[in-house]
Amino acid sequence: MDIKKLKPFLCLGIFYVAVSLILRIIFFLHPITTATFGFSEILKIIFIGIITDVFVFILASTFLALYFLFLSNSKYNKPYGYIIFGLLVLAFIYTAFVPSNIFRQYGGAFPEVAMSFIGLKMLFFGLMLFLPAQRIKIRNVLYFITLFLYVLLIIFNAVSEYFFWNEFGVRYNFIAVDYLIYTNEVIGNIMESYPVIPLFSGILALTLLVTWLIFKKTKNELLTLPNFKQKLILLGTFLFLFGLSLIIVPKLDSLKSENTFSEQIQANGLPKFYHAFTHNELDFFQFYPTVTQSAAEQNFLKQFQPPALTRKIAPAAPELKKNVVLISIESLSAEFLEHYGNTQKITPFLDSLADKSLLFTNLYATGNRTVRGLEALTLCIPPTAGESLIKREQNKNKFTTGSVFKSKGYDVKFLYGGYSYFDNMEDFYKGNGYDIVDRNNFKPEEISFANVWGVADEDMAKKAIQVMNAEAKAGKPFFHHWMTVSNHRPFTYPEGRIDIPGDAKSREGGVKYTDYSLRKFFSLAKKQPWYKNTVFVIISDHCASSAGKTKLPMDKYRIPAMIFSEGFVQPQQFNQLMSQIDVMPTLFGLLNFSYESKFLGQDVFTENFTPKAYVATYQDLGLIKDEHLTVISPTRKVKQYELVQQKSDLPENFRIYYDEKPVTAPVQTLVNDCISVYQATSFWLKEHMLNK
Repeated sequence: MDIKKLKPFLCLGIFYVAVSLILRIIFFLHPITTATFGFSEILKIIFIGIITDVFVFILASTFLALYFLFLSNSKYNKPYGYIIFGLLVLAFIYTAFVPSNIFRQYGGAFPEVAMSFIGLKMLFFGLMLFLPAQRIKIRNVLYFITLFLYVLLIIFNAVSEYFFWNEFGVRYNFIAVDYLIYTNEVIGNIMESYPVIPLFSGILALTLLVTWLIFKKTKNELLTLPNFKQKLILLGTFLFLFGLSLIIVPKLDSLKSENTFSEQIQANGLPKFYHAFTHNELDFFQFYPTVTQSAAEQNFLKQFQPPALTRKIAPAAPELKKNVVLISIESLSAEFLEHYGNTQKITPFLDSLADKSLLFTNLYATGNRTVRGLEALTLCIPPTAGESLIKREQNKNKFTTGSVFKSKGYDVKFLYGGYSYFDNMEDFYKGNGYDIVDRNNFKPEEISFANVWGVADEDMAKKAIQVMNAEAKAGKPFFHHWMTVSNHRPFTYPEGRIDIPGDAKSREGGVKYTDYSLRKFFSLAKKQPWYKNTVFVIISDHCASSAGKTKLPMDKYRIPAMIFSEGFVQPQQFNQLMSQIDVMPTLFGLLNFSYESKFLGQDVFTENFTPKAYVATYQDLGLIKDEHLTVISPTRKVKQYELVQQKSDLPENFRIYYDEKPVTAPVQTLVNDCISVYQATSFWLKEHMLNK
């Protein structure tokens, strides 16, 4: 095969390696790099870095290889060209004009992205099909765009890595993944922190210049396209190099050094980003303020009696083997309920149930994702930096609410209307002894409505009753954890259930339909013989939104929660500050369960209960305590806010809005408390001390 056909790969590869080399030199000279390097060490770092860059580029050039592989004139010949064009037209009509297409079910910008991609593909294919004389020019335009995108990504990644190093002194880690998740906040921070217009103008100008130079040097390679045999050779060569890169890159990325800066400079940012994305955690001890480990554990455990990680819970009263149904509701902010001031009347059933329940009026979610809520209710631990433990590798055989119920002879199940492989829920719950009931367990006739997230909540309610009836007949008590799905974008549900159309795609409609489904569930449950021996825990997984004036806005973490059991739990309000991780230990206290506990939440009715709550994003970790919010962040930052309730017509215990006023002199005991919580939890998880 003519080596000239590889010119585009060689030119882009040389450019990528050169940019990476320049970036390493900048890192060597950067003021944040407080290490010294010998000449031989510098040569070693640069050599390993260049080898890494070459193999990383091979992996990154996959799309370019596919682009060249599919370059062909024969596909425009009759009848294949017309068949392909017809299929593209049908695909575009489907995405653009069919209201119930798979892309529209998800909502957001996804349908527009799919429609634009297919539309552009259809347009350019049609032009090349019907204007064969212009085919070379059109192909050159597409080739230029392809090169432009590659060059832009190379330059933009280098600039991003520089700014990341400038702030943290390391290559990409989970904070970079976090930046992708919190796009609005990150863009806002960039806009306020850097001269955006000159910066992006410079990036664009440099990208156009480099793209034009590579284009001029390589465009003639598109005049004669490789034949089928040449493509096979190209494909075989690329697959060999791709496989070799998959083996070598992880080995080079894992090379260690006594000098952390050496290790980071010789590495490549892209494998680091991939590793952070797949491992989903931040090293607390590298990025956050710390105290001695013994001090952290002693300070955190003083709230328990006895002050130890493993504690014997032994109530004097006899145990009550009641069935327990835990319902975690998708995205139900406290502000949706009339009890918290909402005037839309979109939760009539939940508001009526709250008056008959033990209602927790001052409770805060640990995070702003479903997996965080599930983690808090299943593991009863504070959130840790990075992704929820549910999505990490070491997520099995933990001490869970389910393991406590299993030790008491309960059947334990997790119920979910969608496919539970989503968000790693199936792996986590099966790995911790739960049976799964999800969309796979539904017969077609059992589904009245479904969208991309799963079957409608009312269908899951009916299925839950079926499963509970079967288990009650078997004579064993049951614990079922049901995670709802309908109050999630696109907020679609069956028509005729509530007074908001099912295709309105409104948040209020999603909330009201879930409320309707819960009413239906309870009306069915009341008819069952097991109902009066059952305790129902109803709680939100997190709020509908987390955006606010600060990184951890208080009103965006407050959620409703209640425990209901007719004839057993007396209606009352618990108004003290508490965390989502306190709910299940409190339930075990109501049931007088005797067990050996490793939960890091508390039974709120014990004498030693300490009012506090934990709130977090992927990197900001907060403690609410003593009218203050203390937040610790990467690069060992500490911020503290005084919490002042705003004026409201609501009773004091239902006021949900706070002014968060930064304090100039943080209360050090609260700072130490905050550090101790997250340091101790991170250490115990790392050492597998929270396993069964």
